[in-house]
Amino acid sequence: MVDVEWLVKNATYRPHCYMCFTDGASVRFVFASQGPKPVERCSPWVLLQSLRAKTGNVTDLDNSIRGNLTLFTDRDPETEYPSQEVVWARFEAAFGALWGLVTFAPVFRDYYMEALNQFYADNVMYLELRALLPQVYELDGSSHDQAWTLQAYQDLTKQFISTHPDFYGARIIFTNHRHAELSVVAAAVKEAMRLQKDFPDFLAGFDLVGREDQGKTLWYFRDALALPAEQGVTLPYFFHAGETTDGEGTEVDQNLLDALLLNTSRIGHGFALQRHPVAKDLSRKRRVAVEVCPISNQVLKLVKDLRNHPAAALMMEDHPLVISSDDPAMFGSSPLSFDFYEAFVGFGGLKSHVGSLKQLAMNSIRFSALTPKKRGDVRTEGNPNS
Repeated sequence: MVDVEWLVKNATYRPHCYMCFTDGASVRFVFASQGPKPVERCSPWVLLQSLRAKTGNVTDLDNSIRGNLTLFTDRDPETEYPSQEVVWARFEAAFGALWGLVTFAPVFRDYYMEALNQFYADNVMYLELRALLPQVYELDGSSHDQAWTLQAYQDLTKQFISTHPDFYGARIIFTNHRHAELSVVAAAVKEAMRLQKDFPDFLAGFDLVGREDQGKTLWYFRDALALPAEQGVTLPYFFHAGETTDGEGTEVDQNLLDALLLNTSRIGHGFALQRHPVAKDLSRKRRVAVEVCPISNQVLKLVKDLRNHPAAALMMEDHPLVISSDDPAMFGSSPLSFDFYEAFVGFGGLKSHVGSLKQLAMNSIRFSALTPKKRGDVRTEGNPNS
C-alpha cells in the first residue's frame, strides 16, 4: 500500500533492524533487541545500522533493498519478466521481504497511518482493505493475536478520521492464503466469525488470496466456507476468482461459478469471466461487481494491451465494475488514480468521457460493503446535489 521509498527511509533506518540474504537472492528483515534467531536458507543476520556504517555507498545499499520490495524495473519489463512464472516468483518474494518489516508493531502502526495519508492524498475517501491480520510482534519477540491487529486497524482509522473529517473510513476484509490446508482455512473462517461479532462495523468479510493457478480451489474449501451458513451466521465473502488466463477446463477455472454459488459479494479480478457466459450472466443479474485491477493485470502478465482487457467488453454490457489497485506500491504506481486513468483510456476508448469516470467512482460506493444508508450518506457528502 505504501510507497517503497517510505519503507526504506523510515522502517529500515530504525534501531534494531536486522537483515539477511536468502538463497533465492531476496532479503528478510526482523526487529530484535538482541541478535535474532537464525533463519533457514538465509545468511546470518546483520544489523542494518552497522552495515550502513561499514558500506562505502549507502545509496546503492538502499537501492538494493528497494529493488527487493517492488516489481518496478528500469529495464525492459518483457526482458525482466518473460513469463508469469518469473513475475509471480518475484511478486511473492517481495511479499516475503516485506513481512518482517510491516509486522513489527511500531512500523505496522506507522505504515497503516502512512497508507491512509497516501490514499487520502490521492483523493481516496473510503477504503476496503484485504488483510491477513498477521501476528504483529514487539521488539522483545512477543506477538499479538489477530483481534489485537484488527483493533489496531480500527483505532488508527478512527484516529485518522479525527484529523481528516472528510475521510469516510475503512473496513477490513480478513484473508487467508489459498495454498493453506482445509483445517487452517476452517480455523480462519471461525476466527472471522468471532471477529465479525466483536467488530460488526469494521470487519467487512472474508476472502482467500494468493496465486489462483497454483492454489487450491474454492470447492476444495467448501466445508470450511459453509461453516457460517451452517451456524446461522452471515459472513460476507469477497472472493478472488478468475485471475487466470490459461486454466480453461481445469478445476481452478470453476472458481468463478463456485464464488457465485457461495454468494460472493464481489469478484476479485474476474479476468476469466468472459470465458464463462453462465457465470457472467449470473453475476450481472445479481449485480455482483468485478474488482478490476488494470495495472496489476498488466504487470502480472494477464494482458499486455489494456484495450484487450475483458473489462472493456464488460463495461459495454453494463456489467458492474469497480476499479481497484491491488498492490500499488509493488508496481510503483499511485494508490488508485493511475488505475483509474488506465481504465479510462484503455477500456472506454474514444467514447470515454467524464461520465465514465463518474460512473466508476459511483460504483465504488454502490458496490462497497457499506450499508445502504451509509452509501447514501457518502453520496450526499461527496455531492450535495445528489
